[in-house]
Amino acid sequence: MAKFETVEAYVESLDAPLRDIAEHARKTIDAALIGVEAAMWHGHPVWSLGEAPGKQPVALIKAYGSYVTFALWRGQSVTDPSGRLEAASREMAQVKLRSVADIDADLFTCWLHQARDLEA
Repeated sequence: MAKFETVEAYVESLDAPLRDIAEHARKTIDAALIGVEAAMWHGHPVWSLGEAPGKQPVALIKAYGSYVTFALWRGQSVTDPSGRLEAASREMAQVKLRSVADIDADLFTCWLHQARDLEA
């Protein structure tokens, strides 16, 4: 995969419908994590509380062939009554987004606020 300097370049490089999913997820994350900037880290967008990418990471998006992963670094500690978050490596949890309809802004905002508070 190509190396991208900016989150915008990463998202714009994706083919539809993944580009639409990533853009919608990005807007949802940005709205929930006011003042938290996304940066490229290990080849995909990561939202971190610290100044450098990867410093207190909270969330990420990463595109694959048929879906975009939305993940929370400490997602296994997030309360998820929906049951949609799937355990991943270490403390992470994720959701595979196959369409824009998979993004529930209210639910994701709740998760993101919890994940941010775990890192604060």
